[in-house]
Amino acid sequence: MLQIRFFIPTIFVNNHNAMPMLFSSFIIKLSFNMEETMKKTILLSVIASTMVMAGGNITPVEPVVAEVEKDWGEIFGQSRTFYIDRTYSGSLVNNRNSLATGGYIGYKSPDFNGFTAVVAAYGTYGFDIHSEDADVIGSASYDPSLYGDAFDNYAFIGQAYVNYAFGNTNIQAGRVRLDTPMAGADDARMLPNLFEAAVLSNKDVENTTLIAAHVFRETTGTFSNVYGAPSALSLQSGYGLGYKEGTSGSFANMGTIALGYNDINGDGSIDNETAGVTAFAAIYTGIEGLKLQAWDYIAWDILNAVYLQADYGWNCLLSDSVKMKASAQYINETDIGDAFAASVDSNYFAAKLGASFGGLSGYAAYSVTSDSDAAMNGGIITPWGGMPAFTQGMVTRHMFFADTDTWKAAATYKFADLGLKATAYYVEFDIGQANTYKPGQAWTASESGFDIQYDVAAVKGLNLRLRANYPRDFAPGLDWDEYRLIANYNF
Repeated sequence: MLQIRFFIPTIFVNNHNAMPMLFSSFIIKLSFNMEETMKKTILLSVIASTMVMAGGNITPVEPVVAEVEKDWGEIFGQSRTFYIDRTYSGSLVNNRNSLATGGYIGYKSPDFNGFTAVVAAYGTYGFDIHSEDADVIGSASYDPSLYGDAFDNYAFIGQAYVNYAFGNTNIQAGRVRLDTPMAGADDARMLPNLFEAAVLSNKDVENTTLIAAHVFRETTGTFSNVYGAPSALSLQSGYGLGYKEGTSGSFANMGTIALGYNDINGDGSIDNETAGVTAFAAIYTGIEGLKLQAWDYIAWDILNAVYLQADYGWNCLLSDSVKMKASAQYINETDIGDAFAASVDSNYFAAKLGASFGGLSGYAAYSVTSDSDAAMNGGIITPWGGMPAFTQGMVTRHMFFADTDTWKAAATYKFADLGLKATAYYVEFDIGQANTYKPGQAWTASESGFDIQYDVAAVKGLNLRLRANYPRDFAPGLDWDEYRLIANYNF
């Protein structure tokens, strides 16, 4: 007779601290009687015995199921409230001010195999803070830079694009925000410039970012309206001769934004619509402390713009606690294709030297724009919000005028424990007679100002900002004092 015994442990948890112990034993007996004619008898007997070594109630263990949070995407945006007050003196005596609120709110979809989609609505609403509405009395009392064209309150879809990321490559196509040297958001008032574009970036090469983009259309931000009628001043300050075609949320062709409906090259046509702007860039950071970048903008049938910049940082030889930084930038523009802007031959060069120690930093910069017999007498043409100059003021952007030398000094102190940062600056422009803002006149313009920012610790994402600028001889005899109070809440 064969007898086999099995022990199978079974564990329960009781409500006390005693060690639980429970066993079940099974005995299987097998009996074979060979004396009967090949008759087999199998007797199976199962005896269950239980021995409990723990007291109290016994409760089975409940399975724990972890909840997986579903990704519904992301809501993002910025609420901005802006007050601006400007008081003119000299050749014009007037005070104007405006108060507006707005910003943007958007949605970013969850990632699906590398694909995401983004849509964002932008808008601005100006308050009637004077006896008459803004669209009635206009810039005599209201500052136009917080509104759309003709003091419009407006809203529109400013971003709507698809993004695809794979490996070290990223592709973005649709309505986007760009921040590049010669085409950018220039987010200095209520709403920024935005673009319809396709942008590809790649980082397969070590320490190098390669960019290729094509820009089809632009809508100009509210800052554009400060220039009133398009002019040589706006064309060299970030806003082309056709910028009004892109105001109030309208997207217009890049060539039209740049030159408007003007027969500049004398070919008998006022249609300056082009294939857009193609840009290529390489940014290299493979050497410690050094950053190099090169950009080439092909504005089809208008101009080719090359932008170069080098930045190098190092520890001061006298003390490692003092950080030094030297920078240089260069812009060259030439006409291409059908030359809708006629002959273009412009050059700008600037250098900057800065230092920082703890929370204190400062820099001095100098720039030169040459003159020529070409468009704008050789001044830099920048119609798409690009404003990379080391020597620009808060509002005065005369450094791109032909035959102009500019110098600037600025200092910043960061009170890290308080979330406070304060900057003061001074910039001076030695403007030659070749300028196209006031042709034939040479004069010296200047601007001083300050910028104070406070990150409110008690409210995450809230930034309060007080800015001021004091241009003198913006045009000969034209001065003003301007103050801005801005509240940005990012989420």
